[in-house]
Amino acid sequence: MTQQHGRHRFRCHWLSLLALVVAAMGLLLPSSAWAGRLDNAYDGNIFSLYAGDGAMVPPRNSLTDSLRRHRPAVLAFYLDDSSDCKRFAPTLSRLNGEFQAAADVIALSTDSLDPVEDAAPDNPSYYWRGLVPQVVILDRNGHVALDRTGQIPLEDLEQSLAGVSGLELPAAMAQRQTRAMEVNEINAEVVRAR
Repeated sequence: MTQQHGRHRFRCHWLSLLALVVAAMGLLLPSSAWAGRLDNAYDGNIFSLYAGDGAMVPPRNSLTDSLRRHRPAVLAFYLDDSSDCKRFAPTLSRLNGEFQAAADVIALSTDSLDPVEDAAPDNPSYYWRGLVPQVVILDRNGHVALDRTGQIPLEDLEQSLAGVSGLELPAAMAQRQTRAMEVNEINAEVVRAR
């Protein structure tokens, strides 16, 4: 009996050691990278991951440059770890593609914004209300033409930007409705209004 009891203890120790090694390997090996558009986890640059436009960050122009050159500006306040911002990124990317010749689209991570109580109008902090996503469209003279938060329809942004830039929207663009915009597919599925 003692010899059988000894073998049993030996097997239990080996099984315990094996289980410990397997558990340690599971904890020490790197986990798979999963980007989730519907969660508030940090996955990286949302414009690269969810909009196919990594060139939006850092912005090409500053608000000061836009105001000095009398160009319409779109201030887009976002966080990389916000599911709302992840879902809105394709809309902003599409807007940038359509209007980059007529306006400056300036994507600003609110992580890097310093709250300034007495900020000047050429400082993006002046316009940020503490919510994301937030879009502020300024006309050529720096006057606010649109200031909205949340999932703003692309058509609303286009109409506002067309008004401040002087560009006319093509009839097809004005009559369409944008459905869900997904990553790594056609960035915008467009259907005609019925």
